[in-house]
Amino acid sequence: MQVLGHGVDMIEIPRIARMVERHGFRFLERVYTQTEQAYCKDKKRMFEHLAARFAAKEAVLKALGTGWSQGIGWTDVEVVHESSGRPRVELHNVAAREARERGINDVLISISHTDKAAIASAIAVGAD
Repeated sequence: MQVLGHGVDMIEIPRIARMVERHGFRFLERVYTQTEQAYCKDKKRMFEHLAARFAAKEAVLKALGTGWSQGIGWTDVEVVHESSGRPRVELHNVAAREARERGINDVLISISHTDKAAIASAIAVGAD
């Protein structure tokens, strides 16, 4: 396994709360997949979980080396959970194509949050 990129992002929880309060359903639909929305809405501290996924998406695009260029959409990067609870990234559409073109086979993530901020780290890996 070869590390091809690394990205880190941090966001304040109140910023996400304001976005949801200001733009509601439109913001949620633009940024989060249905699976991500269902996961977060089921949590007691929904805004913390939404912010963690927001930070993860930003970190993943930094690790891919693309940022928001190339036509990548927010929902092209999805944070899902394994049965163990471990977060995992699934890339879709343009993000998946860009990853393949760069030789990236997987993106490993770690996310954490408090009541004030969320942080995520993403490592893009490829074959040796």
